Amino acid sequence: MADNVKKGDIVRMNYNAYIADTGRLYDTTDAEKAKEAGIFDEKYSYAPMPYIVGSGKLFKPIEEAIASAEIGKDCTVEIACDDAVGPRDPKLVELHTMNEFAKQGIRPYPGAVVRLGDRTGVVDTVSAGRVRVDFNNALAGKDLRYEFTITEVVSDPAAKASSVVMMDFGTSDDFSFEMGDDKVTVKTSDLVKFNSNWLMAKFRIVNDLRDVLGVSTVEFLEVWEIPKESSKDKTEE
Repeated sequence: MADNVKKGDIVRMNYNAYIADTGRLYDTTDAEKAKEAGIFDEKYSYAPMPYIVGSGKLFKPIEEAIASAEIGKDCTVEIACDDAVGPRDPKLVELHTMNEFAKQGIRPYPGAVVRLGDRTGVVDTVSAGRVRVDFNNALAGKDLRYEFTITEVVSDPAAKASSVVMMDFGTSDDFSFEMGDDKVTVKTSDLVKFNSNWLMAKFRIVNDLRDVLGVSTVEFLEVWEIPKESSKDKTEE
């Protein structure tokens, strides 16, 4: 294993992300830290995050820090507001009538996360039949601090493929991968059959697998099987 990572590597890393001025933790790969900060999500898998070095999917200062990081060394990077989400936009703080919420069966209160149309915001105030909603990104106007450690560089082709699916779809559980000459076959999980996000995720997976594995063809194998219990029941009938 090399001491430093390079562009195109898939790495796994632990990280803690803080609001710089308050020290409030808002994202982490550490389950215990998430519980301590009151942000634990039982649906989230707390484990080192896979990432393609140089893919440009993180804030630029983090990208640069990862690209020069040493494996196993703790790193800290400060991110100014302008290099993160950017400043808050006052125009994204809007007044809406209480009726708009009543039609959706929503009872707004300060701090509530609400969805109006295709936008998600946070209720700021509620008064006199009016609700003020802030549609700014929760990190807008804030400087950030990331602490991270690269735990490993992924080298096995199947593990790379699994990491790509994890990054682009959110889980690689029950997926399997077969490597061929200039091709990778992805046997999908049953999860994709009922997930509305799969179609867009699949396009990202194809592009990333081509880049990471250097293949020209990505094949998806979706298998529909009669559950064993159902087959048994039919036989008994």
